[in-house]
Amino acid sequence: MLKISKVKRNSIASELGLEVGDEIVAFDGLPCEDELDYLFYMEQESFSFTVRDHRSGAETEVEVEKDEGEDLGLEFEKNGKIKRCQNRCVFCFVDQMPKGMRESLYIKDDDYSMSFTCGNFVTLTNLSDEGLARIVRLGLSPLYISVHTTDPDLRVKLLRNPRAGKILSQIDTLVKGGICLHCQAVIVPNENDGDALARTARELFAYYPAVRDLACVPTGITKYRDGLPFIPDVDKAYSEKLLDLVDSLNAEFGVNFLLPADEYFVKAEREMKPCAFYGEFEQIENGIGMTAKFLSEAYEALARLPRGKDGKFRLKKEKKTLLVCGVSAEKTLRALVEKCNEEMQGLHAEILPVVNEFFGETVTCTGLLTGVDMIKAIEKYRENGGVFDEILLDGNTMKEFEEVFLCGTTLTQMKEKLGFANIKANKNGGSGFVKLLADCKEKKT
Repeated sequence: MLKISKVKRNSIASELGLEVGDEIVAFDGLPCEDELDYLFYMEQESFSFTVRDHRSGAETEVEVEKDEGEDLGLEFEKNGKIKRCQNRCVFCFVDQMPKGMRESLYIKDDDYSMSFTCGNFVTLTNLSDEGLARIVRLGLSPLYISVHTTDPDLRVKLLRNPRAGKILSQIDTLVKGGICLHCQAVIVPNENDGDALARTARELFAYYPAVRDLACVPTGITKYRDGLPFIPDVDKAYSEKLLDLVDSLNAEFGVNFLLPADEYFVKAEREMKPCAFYGEFEQIENGIGMTAKFLSEAYEALARLPRGKDGKFRLKKEKKTLLVCGVSAEKTLRALVEKCNEEMQGLHAEILPVVNEFFGETVTCTGLLTGVDMIKAIEKYRENGGVFDEILLDGNTMKEFEEVFLCGTTLTQMKEKLGFANIKANKNGGSGFVKLLADCKEKKT
């Protein structure tokens, strides 16, 4: 059901006499659940919908003939309802969160509408046959599916949900209905790796290209695992073995179907795959290919900087820049920063890798750094004689549309705590990184 919050002037809806407060309860006789129904029918040329009058409660069926893609001219109240996760996954990161953080961080969503609109991963364990049929009917493609394993018994064990074992039949239904899928497996050592991962990959690849890829992601392990099953952290040898398996399976398939997370390359001390390996970077939000894309963009931006006769770009003013990042990123940034220092005359950039004390030292990625840990690390750096003219942070450490870190500390509070205002956040990838270091704007091409 959709409750109308606005009727646009001179629209089809205004001509039909619809008013704010009226409710759309069905399209073509099928119950209206959310705005996905509305968006689907806006692409149709003819359909019917049932509207409930906000005064009388009477329901009327209305026939519509319009141009394809033409909008009725309606906006709706947001109901804020999100399908919640019914699993108790042994690797769930939310279960490893300390108390006192932003309320939204504790929400376990498992909502296919958010998978379609935002790229969130869903397990499908809370989905009925009617729900699957609706996905197919509305053409909600692509979707992002947390498969983890196709072994029914193992999936039930990992998700701790008796409904988890039918994932392959659900995937079969979706694929036959024309839905494309991106899949992921959060790898738990000694559980869904090795032969189990090979089985999962082969059974999913049978649906290729409808199932486009399978991301292999390490389990995020924090220090807050009291009462939770033990999961070992991965080391260099383990990461090498997993990457070898991925390469072997991809060679067997003849395409880069399995996509290992960047973290495995860091721990294995291997070079990242080239950008071509990741195609359109459709799983970049999952930590897949993010480093390769960042480095490629950065080196390209660096090469585009205007140079003097000596081949160097000159900063307008000499400066010392402190680059704050996670422990794993320090290794991948080192060569780039050295090259920037060499080719930008006047730049003296230094990397400050921050140990994640908030979640635990096993969490090494930059995106999970908190404001409190970064403040502490910068203060310690300064106490040990370190000096800087500016601080550069990764924008992924903050909420998407707000300057607030995971711990709730804001960027303004960080500046006040450090007594230092020149703190910048890069939210524009490798190109943005170089532009901030160079203090210049790229020429439009």
